[in-house]
Amino acid sequence: MDVRPSVAIQRKYNVIDVKAAKKVALFWLERAKLQNAIDFGLPEVDDRYHIWRVPLVGKTSQERLGEVVVDAYTSLILEDKSTSPEILEARLLGRTTPQKQKPRKTNEAYLLSNLRNTIAQGDGEKLLQELPAGSVNLIFTSPPYYNARPEYTDYVTYEEYLLKIRKVIQNAHRVLAEGCFFVMNISPVLVRRASRSEASRRIAVPFDMHRLFVEEGYDFIDDIIWEKPEGAGWATGRGRRFAADRNPLQYKPVPVTEYILVYRKHTDKLIDWNIRAHPQKELVTESKVGDNYERTNIWRITPAHDPRHPAVFPVELAEKVITYYSFKGDVVLDPFAGIGTVGKAASKLERRFVLLEQNPEYVKIIHDEAKLWLGKDARHIHTINCPPIDVENILF
Repeated sequence: MDVRPSVAIQRKYNVIDVKAAKKVALFWLERAKLQNAIDFGLPEVDDRYHIWRVPLVGKTSQERLGEVVVDAYTSLILEDKSTSPEILEARLLGRTTPQKQKPRKTNEAYLLSNLRNTIAQGDGEKLLQELPAGSVNLIFTSPPYYNARPEYTDYVTYEEYLLKIRKVIQNAHRVLAEGCFFVMNISPVLVRRASRSEASRRIAVPFDMHRLFVEEGYDFIDDIIWEKPEGAGWATGRGRRFAADRNPLQYKPVPVTEYILVYRKHTDKLIDWNIRAHPQKELVTESKVGDNYERTNIWRITPAHDPRHPAVFPVELAEKVITYYSFKGDVVLDPFAGIGTVGKAASKLERRFVLLEQNPEYVKIIHDEAKLWLGKDARHIHTINCPPIDVENILF
């Protein structure tokens, strides 16, 4: 018997069946805190518009209350087509459906993101183009070094490297929400000499990055110095010649610092607006920073090492950035995710993560690590261009 694949499979939807559609809708209900009062009818795929319609019914009355509409390709909730939580609550309580208020101006409203925890395999520059505008509250990343080590040989010229980073910064501007922050961990790199007759070259990458950010519509906020323990930079070999000969002009200090550059997406609104206009005041209160915070722009943090990746940054660094530049419940994105350090820190601090990574080996590591970060909640992670998270056989 010839069994044809479903329309969802033929069209390569990300949401391919009823079970997957309900899973997405359940996450939305949990965000609205309505999962205990509302159940699902039978989801239907509308392939004319590439959406799933998930009926919502009262758990007690079984009366239809509304629906959740899911984009079949991206698995994102289409808020403008779904029944709002306010209307659902009113119908559950038998109240008159609240009248629709006049929409506020886009630049006046603080919109909460509906993005789920996400792991995506592919080029970060291109994946950023697929994310909804204004759906991310913080970007923290450490881009690949420019040919500083043998592992990084993707760029023929430094100009090509800068162009790639510019495109990421440019595409990130669209997905960042109003007045939110882009924080980058970056440092100068040493391009080693090809022979003894040539001089090595040290490139001031952070200063070129600053130019890119300003040209792409960001405001400079802060430069934080990450200081490593004494002796951390001796592996570079820098300074050994001077230590041996002590000749003037040969002096080269051992690098024990990196930059944490902080930018804010340009807006006419003050930072206070992001605090006052936040629609969930309890999250703002819960996100207040404790007494043991960094009081200067010099952060002393021990570097991290992991045999699975040549250039990881410490979780402590990611935790500080996320704590100081986002609220609980926010979406934190890393377009060069590596083995997922930002995701680990975001999960610990009750934020959501979006991790974009091109290397399939690193994506697999993130898959495995995510089960440790979230336990069985890892089953709600949205995956793009990689398999879903399987937690069925994992004991927690």
